[in-house]
Amino acid sequence: MAEFMTGLKRTDYCGTLRMSDCGKKVTVFGWVQRQRDLGQLIFIDLRDRTGIIQLALDENTDRTVFEKAVAVKSEYVLGVVGTVRERSAKTDKIATGDIEISVEELRILGESETPPFEIIPDCKTGELTRLKYRYLDLRRSDLQSNIIFRHKVAKVTRDYFDEQGFIEIETPMLIKSTPEGARDFLVPSRIHKGSFYALPQSPQIYKQLCMVAGFDRYMQIARCFRDEDLRADRQPEFTQIDIEMSFVDMEDVLQIGEGYIQRVFKETMNMDIPTPFPRYTYNEVMERYGSDKPDTRFGMELFDLSDIVKDSALSVFSGAVADGGSVRGITAKNALKTCSKKQIKKLTEFVKGIGAKGLAWVRVNDSELESSFGKFMTDDEMQAILNKAQAEKDDVIFIVADSDNSIVLSTLGALRLELASKLEIKKEGYNFLWVVKFPFFEFDKESNTWVAMHHPFTSPTDDCLDTLEEDKGKVYAKAYDMVLNGIELSSGSIRITNPDLQKRMFSLLGLSDEEAYQKFGFLTDAFKYGAPPHGGMGIGLDRLVMQMLQAPTLRDVVAFPKVQNASEPMTNAPSSIEQVQLDDLGITLVKSAEDK
Repeated sequence: MAEFMTGLKRTDYCGTLRMSDCGKKVTVFGWVQRQRDLGQLIFIDLRDRTGIIQLALDENTDRTVFEKAVAVKSEYVLGVVGTVRERSAKTDKIATGDIEISVEELRILGESETPPFEIIPDCKTGELTRLKYRYLDLRRSDLQSNIIFRHKVAKVTRDYFDEQGFIEIETPMLIKSTPEGARDFLVPSRIHKGSFYALPQSPQIYKQLCMVAGFDRYMQIARCFRDEDLRADRQPEFTQIDIEMSFVDMEDVLQIGEGYIQRVFKETMNMDIPTPFPRYTYNEVMERYGSDKPDTRFGMELFDLSDIVKDSALSVFSGAVADGGSVRGITAKNALKTCSKKQIKKLTEFVKGIGAKGLAWVRVNDSELESSFGKFMTDDEMQAILNKAQAEKDDVIFIVADSDNSIVLSTLGALRLELASKLEIKKEGYNFLWVVKFPFFEFDKESNTWVAMHHPFTSPTDDCLDTLEEDKGKVYAKAYDMVLNGIELSSGSIRITNPDLQKRMFSLLGLSDEEAYQKFGFLTDAFKYGAPPHGGMGIGLDRLVMQMLQAPTLRDVVAFPKVQNASEPMTNAPSSIEQVQLDDLGITLVKSAEDK
């Protein structure tokens, strides 16, 4: 039977007590990690968010209290009064291993059934089960440590930006739906039937309006929502450290971002992050790493073989070059044993699954070269390939050819990461970098149209202003991404504030004046009333914490995450709603053919 805690007031947390507290009478609360009944001696490990303390009951303990302790089981909630004393059998496995509490009063404040898994660090129970009982999963010390660390990062964030003159401003959660690259989560309006709010993918428009309003330095730890497929580093709802600054250029924004990273690593991990971060253009990282968010903790950079094979007898190579594409490769060092022909077949299926037509290869053996295409090449061509690849004994060269250069680069970029994983290449440290000078437009093959790579409010670079309409593929943006170890932490840009230039960019994106005004008229109207030059960025708080802790997924640093299909196993969200609620909203559900 659970008891009341009347009269009990906590004096200390379990994990904070030390030898210096010996002789001190304390009151602690917590959950039972385990109980050991040795007959005339009972030990209970009591746990709270700070750690574990051992409770001791023996022949000197009041019999009523002792008998109560006999009934205690794992995950019972206890309130305990006792005196701190030195332990006879010390341990270095816990921070309080030199002491224990001699129990004088014990109250069972909450009983517990046997939990579906043991509440221990690095629990091996399947994640789906643990997420179903997330409130129990969060009792584990490793997850609690992650959440507390996240809190510290958020506190340092507010302190840093406050000291830099930023004002924290909350922006609406129910907003107008505007195209931002991903699907919106929509919220139907009961009052305005047939109309919908959207949950913000970012506070982009509102923070720009804050600049027009005269708040020259805005900051917000903002909740954002995107209805897109989940990955290890993506959730449908996420938290962004959002900033915007007036009267700045790109250099100012990048310096603020670097200063923040230095501060947060120093205060939470006592680690010095060197600045300035290396900078690469978008074209440079794509050419070298096949990715606009490269992991530079290891090499295996791409190389171009187009000049070598443009006249070769192998039409796959020569044809790709003739059609305006390229032939490129990467060298996996000392990979001969790992990359057997059977494994190469799997890698070929891997690259085909992401858009490539195939995968050519060369294995550098002791006695001879093994190659998927050697019979079509001259000796000079093969030697030139080996030289370009800087290949040596036991190396394996992988080559991709395509008339679409973007397919070649992205395929090799993905293959580079896949090989690093299979070869167990050591990746250590925190490699920050900036990617700058992004293309303004990218071609969307599905819609067969040019779309904004970042968003339509990004300013094109000054040298493109006179030639915007000539070639969309050669228009670059004042956009920048902060990348850490292959993860995009931040994306930002200098914004357009000139109404005429904004009109030109909308036109190039295929928006008529009427469409643009319907979608963004409130912003373009605001720019008519003295808009200051401004720019900013959003830093993913979840991703930053995930990377700092080197956690494998965002689910390890988010209290109540969603799973792969965007559902929450604990509450079974999303769920159906009552017909009366649908009627209030004026919504009729139509069953799909599959449902029927």
